[in-house]
Amino acid sequence: MSKTYDNLMEAFAGESQANRKYLAFAAQAEKEGCKQAAKMFRAAAEAETIHALAHFRNAKEVKSTAENIQAAIAGETHECVNMYPGMILDAKNEEEMAIAKYLDMVCKVEGVHAELYKDVANDPTTDAEDYYICPVCGFISKGKFDGKCPVCGASGEKFYTVK
Repeated sequence: MSKTYDNLMEAFAGESQANRKYLAFAAQAEKEGCKQAAKMFRAAAEAETIHALAHFRNAKEVKSTAENIQAAIAGETHECVNMYPGMILDAKNEEEMAIAKYLDMVCKVEGVHAELYKDVANDPTTDAEDYYICPVCGFISKGKFDGKCPVCGASGEKFYTVK
């Protein structure tokens, strides 16, 4: 790949991380009653998203929907098969059991995400049900979810919809 491509992908990663970081900072500012700081963090987060998406498009990483679904399946599968198991082991070796437990939940959820992508790959144009997300672990349910989250045990009443 070219140096320009590498630079775009590095910038994409940095801008993407800045977006998430600033949203976390905004949530903390809200908790502390710092409303102006929270608004500024959210505004900057949105600006970083604009940058990240432009970098990703300029790197020509947005392909056809079929190709994007396959990339998503590969990414989610890599996370649950290769990435998180090693991280879980590292956390256990460092006696960070709460983090190991959390990473294990995330690992399981990534596998669910891969399966949901495989499902949508079969017919990406169908008018589908809504997706519901667990606010604790990120588990996604296709269609209304009742009961407890199968990964973390959170109440299905707390799930929110993504359309």
